[in-house]
Amino acid sequence: MTKKILVTGGAGYIGSHCVLNLLNNGFDVVIFDNLSTGHIETVNTLQQAGNVKFYKGDLLNSDDLDNVFEKENVDAIIHFAAFALVGESVENPAKYYRNNVCGTLNLLDAMVKHNCKKIVFSSSCATYGNPAYVPVDEKHPQNPVSPYGTSKLMVEQIMKDYDVAYGLKSVKLRYFNVAGCDKQTRVGEWHEPETHLVPNILKSTFDGAQSFKIFGDDYNTPDGTCIRDYVNVEDLAEVHRLALIYLDKTNKSDVFNVGTEKGDSVKNIFDVCERVIGKKINVEVVGRRAGDAEALYANSQKAQTLLGWKPQRTIEDSISSAYKWEQILTERLKGN
Repeated sequence: MTKKILVTGGAGYIGSHCVLNLLNNGFDVVIFDNLSTGHIETVNTLQQAGNVKFYKGDLLNSDDLDNVFEKENVDAIIHFAAFALVGESVENPAKYYRNNVCGTLNLLDAMVKHNCKKIVFSSSCATYGNPAYVPVDEKHPQNPVSPYGTSKLMVEQIMKDYDVAYGLKSVKLRYFNVAGCDKQTRVGEWHEPETHLVPNILKSTFDGAQSFKIFGDDYNTPDGTCIRDYVNVEDLAEVHRLALIYLDKTNKSDVFNVGTEKGDSVKNIFDVCERVIGKKINVEVVGRRAGDAEALYANSQKAQTLLGWKPQRTIEDSISSAYKWEQILTERLKGN
């Protein structure tokens, strides 16, 4: 049974929650992170929570990877380390292909070299592009509309080829929007800059009368605003652990969508935020953003059937925990 896991990008948002889940379930964890978007404070918190070793290193440096594999006898990898800003990927595709594709290629080569044959990959619904239908299932055509989405799709294909050639087994998890934080608020969402809807709405409430923009309220949806699928980050962490168990049991590569199977509109997210914080949020409706899909939410029946995964937490749970974290983070950053 897999017991020691290497988590690339374990100092980041989703990676850190996955580390906590693994620790809670008796795993030993090795974090590999270059701290370009993750935080050493997060690593310190995780090390207080359980048996965690940390290696600062870069996927683009094969020596850094060899160093970890030579020192740590890891059973499997959970791979988060990637740049993930869609807009930035359009402006600077070289950064995304170099890190997300070439870096992952280095990781897979190190796995083959050191005879580590199981990996769970953080993929994305961005590989689908604009949906032809919803809910989106795993058979939906993959036509990414950004270099970020393309980089994830390229890695998925590389993993398929590495399975055929080298017997490297992978589970690819295509997840949708993510929200919330650890219920004990030990770790949470901490991006600079922050681009995600929920934390940005919550941050705006700390800035007095700052107005928050809704991009378009004339979509063909019940309230006119875009619909997205928000999965709780702790539920998301759990599916990575279940994917490891699946690899152990089946020794078979596969791909799964991860989402709640229901969408929340932008206006509904605002309504929930207002209920959670107990005050009105200033909102300004502006024109649509180019490229925003009207509705995007998952069919995750395959994950529920084969992995035994089911989302447990509501959007209210996610926003409530996220708000507590934003209060803590705002005070922490004031003290710096």
